[in-house]
Amino acid sequence: MQPFYFLRHGQSTANRDRMIAGSTDVELTELGEAQAREAGQTLAGCGIRRIVASPQRRALRTAEIVAEALGLPVSTDPGLAERRWGVWEGRPIAERSDYLIVPEGGESWEAFRDRAWAACTPILAARPAPLLIVAHAGIMRVLRDRLGLGFEMQSIGNALPIRFTPPDTAGLPWRVEPVTKLQPEPASTPAIA
Repeated sequence: MQPFYFLRHGQSTANRDRMIAGSTDVELTELGEAQAREAGQTLAGCGIRRIVASPQRRALRTAEIVAEALGLPVSTDPGLAERRWGVWEGRPIAERSDYLIVPEGGESWEAFRDRAWAACTPILAARPAPLLIVAHAGIMRVLRDRLGLGFEMQSIGNALPIRFTPPDTAGLPWRVEPVTKLQPEPASTPAIA
């Protein structure tokens, strides 16, 4: 597998209000649009040749803003949609005590992981590379889990470009680093645990 980039959508109205969005199709805030523009500037020197996004408005709009900066089209894949949280959608994030609990009408972690990974596998294998995936925090969890980094993670910031790099030696974990500099290869950025 080749290195690739991941970008969580910019701040959404649900993020701003500290609410669970899941499959609810919420918009970006003005700050979220500004974050997407900044991410586009940061990613401009990375050689990205393809952008695939979740079709949900918050991710798609983020991808469109970044694509404009990179001069690329955006394709979407419904498998990159965020986890469905059922009756918890629209409720405060603080009420979700455990990521693995399945609320009524919601999607289990296992079902979500399998659905999202089934979408990611052909996206990551296709050419041209390098690729940018624009999606959600849940998709970042799936990528970490399936690439041997563990599904547990601290919160990922809105519109923070992340580079996934495969190991040089088989059996070692992938590296995950924020892209913080305008350069093709982020050389000395700290790894995200």
